[in-house]
Amino acid sequence: MAFSCATGKHRRPSRMKRTTAQAAGIAALTTTGVAGTLAAPALAAEPAAEQTGLLPVISIDDSVAEEIDAQAKAQKEAADQKAAEEAARKRAAEQAERVREARERAAREAERKRLNTFVAPIAGSYVSTGYRTGGTLWSSGSHTGIDFHAASGTTVHAVGYGTVVEAGWGGAYGNQVVIRMHDGSYTQYGHLSSLSVSVGQQVVTGQQIGRSGATGNVTGPHLHFEARTTAEYGSDMDPVAYLRAHGVTV
Repeated sequence: MAFSCATGKHRRPSRMKRTTAQAAGIAALTTTGVAGTLAAPALAAEPAAEQTGLLPVISIDDSVAEEIDAQAKAQKEAADQKAAEEAARKRAAEQAERVREARERAAREAERKRLNTFVAPIAGSYVSTGYRTGGTLWSSGSHTGIDFHAASGTTVHAVGYGTVVEAGWGGAYGNQVVIRMHDGSYTQYGHLSSLSVSVGQQVVTGQQIGRSGATGNVTGPHLHFEARTTAEYGSDMDPVAYLRAHGVTV
C-alpha cells in the first residue's frame, strides 16, 4: 500500500527547513544590532580594582594643588616663626641672666669696697704722739695708741665700717667710743668732748662718731686712737701699721 505526503498549510516544515530558518533569524538579529546588544555586557565587563590589586589614579586640578601647597607653606612659616620666637625668648632670658649676674658682681664688689675702705679718724691731721712712746703720763709706762693733733670740737670719723660696742665714759680715756670693725678688729677713740653714736649702732666709713676734746687724763685737746684685737684695754696693736694696711697714709 502506498502513502503520499500531505500538502497544504497543515504540513509541518522539514528539519532542514527549520535549521535554515533559525540561521536566517540569527543573521537578521545580528544585522539589526540586537545580538550585539545582548552580547555587549558579557564582552565589555572589566574586573574590579579589588580583583586586580591596582589602585585607581585620582587626578586633581591645579587650583586644589595650589591650595595644598599654600597650606603647607603657611604651616612651615608658622613653625619657623614659633621657632624664631622661642629662640628670641631664650636669648632674652640668657641676656637677663647675664645682666643679673653682672649686677650681683657689681653689688658684691661695691660692698667689698665699702667694707674695706678706711679713712683717717681726723681729716688733714698728723700724729703728734707715736705708738709705744714711753713716759710717766701713761699708767702702763708707754703709749698704747697714737695721738692725732686736733683742736677741741674737731669732727672725729669712724675709720671703717663696724658696730659701736662702747660709747661713754672710759676713765683715763674720758669720753670714748669703741667700734668692732667688720673684720673682727676693734678701734678706740678717746678724750672726746661729745659723742654722736650709741652702743649697738652700725657706722660706715667716715661717719661722724663724736668731736675731739680734752676729757680724761690729758694735757690738752687731741684725739687718742687705738687699734685692738679685742674691745678691752691691753689688746692694742700698732695703729699706724693697722691704718696703712687698710690704705690710709698717716
